[in-house]
Amino acid sequence: MHRTRVKICGLTRESDLAAAVAAGADAIGFVFYARSPRAVVAEQARMLVAALPTFVTSVGLFVDAEPDLVRSVLARVPLAMLQFHGDEPPAYCSAFHRPWIKAVRMGSETDLRALVRRYRDARGLLLDTYDPAVSGGTGRRFDWDLIPDWLAPRIILAGGLNPDNVAEAMRCVGPYALDVSGGVESAKGIKDRAKMEAFMQGVRDGDDDRSHHKLHSNI
Repeated sequence: MHRTRVKICGLTRESDLAAAVAAGADAIGFVFYARSPRAVVAEQARMLVAALPTFVTSVGLFVDAEPDLVRSVLARVPLAMLQFHGDEPPAYCSAFHRPWIKAVRMGSETDLRALVRRYRDARGLLLDTYDPAVSGGTGRRFDWDLIPDWLAPRIILAGGLNPDNVAEAMRCVGPYALDVSGGVESAKGIKDRAKMEAFMQGVRDGDDDRSHHKLHSNI
C-alpha cells in the first residue's frame, strides 16, 4: 500500500533540518519569498541543501517571483524541485527546467478540474487554504470536503496541518502527500523537534490504520 509522503516546509536552520530528516521527512522546503517570516537567502539555502542526505528532496518555494530571481537562486542552490505559490501560468512554471509543483489556494469556487487541465505538466497540485492577504502559511485548514474523491489520491494536502489533526486529514482525504510548516514550529521559521516527530508518527499511524482497514475490507 502507498506510504504517505511528507514535506516539511520553511526550514531556516541546519539543526531543524537535521531533526526533520531524522524524523523521516521525504522532502524539505525552502522559502524564497522575502515577505515570509520563513524566508531564506540563496547562500543560506545552499548550505542547508548541502546538508541533505541522498533521497531527501530539496524544494524551493517562490511566489510570483521575477524569472531572474528564480534563475539566480538555481545558479547557486541545487534545488531538485520548484513550488510555485502565486498566480504563475504554466509556461512560467515550466521555464526553469526543473520538476515543479503548483499550489492552489482552495475556495468554494475553485475549479479543480480546470486547474488539473491547465497545470497538467506539474508533478502535483498542492492544495492550501485561501487567504486574500497571504499566499500560504496561514496555519488554518480549509474545508476538505472541497476535494473530490477522484483527485484526492493525487494531491499534496497543506493548510493548518499539525500533529493533532494529521490522522484525521489522512482518514478524511487520503492524499498522496502532506505539507506541513507552522504546525511543527515553536516560532515562525523555528521548527520544534518534538512536534516534527509527533507529526511523522501520526503519519505512520495513519498509514498503518489505512493498511489495516484495507486488509480487513478484503477478507
